Amino acid sequence: MTDTYVGAIDQGTTGTRFMVFDRDGQVAGNAYEKHEQFYPEPGWVEHDPLEIWANTKAVVTAGLADAGLEAEQVAALGITNQRETTLVWDKDTGKPVHNALVWQDRRTTDRVEELQDEDKVEWIRGKTGLEPDAYFSATKTEWILDNAEPLKLQSHRASDLHDRAESGELLMGTIDAWLIYNLTGNHITDVTNASRTMLYNVHEMAWDGDLLAEFGVPEAMLPEVRPSSDENLYGHTDPDGFLGAEIPVAGALGDQQAALFGQTCFEEGDAKNTYGTGSFYLMNTGTEAVESDHGLLTTIAFQRSGEPVRYALEGSIFATGAAIEWLEDVDLINNAAQTADLASAVDSTDGVYLVPAFTGLGAPHWDGRARGTIVGMTRGTRKEHIVRATLEAIAYQTRDVAEAMEADSGIETTTLRVDGGAVKNDFLCQLQADVIRTDIARPEVDETTALGSAYAAGLAVGYWADLDELRENWRVDREFTPEIPVEDADRMYSRWDDAVERARDWAREE
Repeated sequence: MTDTYVGAIDQGTTGTRFMVFDRDGQVAGNAYEKHEQFYPEPGWVEHDPLEIWANTKAVVTAGLADAGLEAEQVAALGITNQRETTLVWDKDTGKPVHNALVWQDRRTTDRVEELQDEDKVEWIRGKTGLEPDAYFSATKTEWILDNAEPLKLQSHRASDLHDRAESGELLMGTIDAWLIYNLTGNHITDVTNASRTMLYNVHEMAWDGDLLAEFGVPEAMLPEVRPSSDENLYGHTDPDGFLGAEIPVAGALGDQQAALFGQTCFEEGDAKNTYGTGSFYLMNTGTEAVESDHGLLTTIAFQRSGEPVRYALEGSIFATGAAIEWLEDVDLINNAAQTADLASAVDSTDGVYLVPAFTGLGAPHWDGRARGTIVGMTRGTRKEHIVRATLEAIAYQTRDVAEAMEADSGIETTTLRVDGGAVKNDFLCQLQADVIRTDIARPEVDETTALGSAYAAGLAVGYWADLDELRENWRVDREFTPEIPVEDADRMYSRWDDAVERARDWAREE
C-alpha cells in the first residue's frame, strides 16, 4: 500500500469529526458524531468526556471506512479541539472525576470578579496574555477540585481531590490532552492549548508557579507542553487498540490556531476568522507577543519543532453559530440554510438589533454577566427582521474585533480569510465584507481547523516537506468585496454599541 494520508481528529463544541487528507490538502474521508450538551444550571455547560472518547473512536473508524483506507495507510494523526474546555481524570483508571466544564461555562464568574476586585487583572494578563474570564481553564480546574465529589477509593489512598492532585494521582487537561492520553497513554498538550489555560506564561513558555498557587492547581497534575508540530511525536496509537495499528500522533493545535495554520497564515499580519459556535478572529504577529490595549487576547499561534514560537492577537466572540442555533431552538427557522432567504426577504432590520450574549460577551467587551438582548422591536417586526438582525450581529461583532485588531497591531487587514460552517452562507459573507469594509476570501476547503492539525502532524513526520508546499494547497473558492457605500455600513453599525450597552451586566443575582 503506497498511498498514505494524514488523519485529523477535530473535537469541537457540538461534536467530533475525523477527516482524512491527501497531499494536496483535499478531503479523502469524513465522519461526524454529535455529543450531548448538559446544562445543569443557567450559564453552566458540560460535556461527558467518556462520550467524547467513544465518539472519537467511532468517527475515526467511520472516516477511514468512508475513505476506503486501512489504518496502516495513515502516516500521522493530528488533533484539534475546543480549547478551554477542561477536565480532571484519574491517572490509573482514566475515569473523569466530573464532566468536562465547557469553554462557554460561566459558573466561575464570581471567582473572576474576585480577581478583578483584588486588582489581579493586569498581573494575570502580563503573564498569560489573557483577559481574566470564566472562559479559561484555571478557574474551571479550581472549581472541579473544590466541588467534584471525591472518588470512592481504597483506604490507603487520599480521598480529597486536592491531595490526590498534589500526589499526581489526578491529571488535568484540555480536550487535546484527554485524547492524546487515550490514544497514546501519555499526558501531553501543545503550546497553543497550554496558552489558553490562564496557567501558562506565554513569555517564559512554562507553567507559572504563581498562577498555579493562585488557583490551587498542583503542577503534578499538568501535562507536558510540546510544540504544535512535534518531530519527537506525542506517542503512537496502541497496535492492540481500536485501530489495530501503531500510528504516530504528531501534532495538536487548539481549534482556532489550527484554522490559522490550515489557512496558511504563516506570516506576520496574516489573519483569519472562523465562524463556528463562536467566532474567533486571529492575526499572526510573528515572534513578538503583542500586548493589546483594546480587549484582545495575546496568544500562541503555533510552534514547530526547533523553531521559535509564533504569537497571535485574538478576538474571541462567544456566540455566532450558537446564535443561529438559537433561532432554530425558538422555531424562527427550521435549519441554518433558511437564514439567507429570510434575511434577504427584507431590506433592513427596521431598527432591530440582536445582541447574542447568551453566555456573556467576549472580545473586546469582556462582560460575563451580559445576556442575550433584542432591542428596537415594534408591532411591525417580523421573524425576517430578527433573523437578519442575528446575521448582522455576527458581522458587527467581527467589526468590533477587526477595529481593535487594527488599533493594536497597526496593520490594516486588506483580505480576511474565513472558514467554518457559517461561511457557506453567501449572504453572511457579503454582509461581512460590507460591514467591515474588507475583502473576504473563502477557501475551497473550508474545514480548515481539521486541515491545520493534519498539516501540523504531517510536517512533523515529513509527509509534507515545508510550509511552501502547504501554501500551494490553499485555493480560493470565492471572494466577496464590499458592495454598499461606506456611509451605509457606518449607519448600520452606528447603534450596535447602544444595543451592546443594554445587554451588559444583566445576569445579577437578587
